[in-house]
Amino acid sequence: MAQAQSKPNWFVIGISAAVVVVLIALGVVVVWMNNRATDGGPAPASSKAFSAETGAISFGTGKDKVAVFVDFQCPVCKNFEEQFGPSLEKAAEANKITLSYHPIAILDRYSQNTEYSSRSAGAAVCVASQEPDKYLAFAQLLFDNQPEENTPGLETSQLADFAKQAGADKSASCITDETYKKFGAAQADSHQINATPTVEINGKRLDLSNQADLQKLVKLIS
Repeated sequence: MAQAQSKPNWFVIGISAAVVVVLIALGVVVVWMNNRATDGGPAPASSKAFSAETGAISFGTGKDKVAVFVDFQCPVCKNFEEQFGPSLEKAAEANKITLSYHPIAILDRYSQNTEYSSRSAGAAVCVASQEPDKYLAFAQLLFDNQPEENTPGLETSQLADFAKQAGADKSASCITDETYKKFGAAQADSHQINATPTVEINGKRLDLSNQADLQKLVKLIS
């Protein structure tokens, strides 16, 4: 007796196909969102003092390398610069260390949707890449005029004015155009920075709440 031929269950097949389509669509969305999250925008030009790959603006030629990751919206970064900035710069000037600053952006949520962290980091990159000798003066102006958290922050035109005050007139149009606004967030992601200031000595990340680690920095720049 011949076996009865089984009929395909089109309902199950249809549901399975729909699930596959949804999973593929979700995968595309996740990839798109990840690409957006890490999109650094247009790459700035590298120079002897600035690396577009690492986002570092460097001073001095010392054997020991000190890297400082800062967000210009971060009040603790401002306090760190007030306490250690002059000594770091003096040590770099004397070539006791190679000092590298990394402008990054992780605090956009504290500027009422104006993305001040990203805009200020992008402005710093404009100066770092185009007029690196003016970077320290510009960064100081940003910290001196740091807006309070949970406020709109400074306008982009004000950041351009600060660049002019620092003598970085050539960088003003780059700042006004917000050319590198995405760069700071992409660098924070690339370096896995989730708190600022973050400090590294010769590639080893310090715990600034640990007295022993803090003394390593103090000893190096004293």
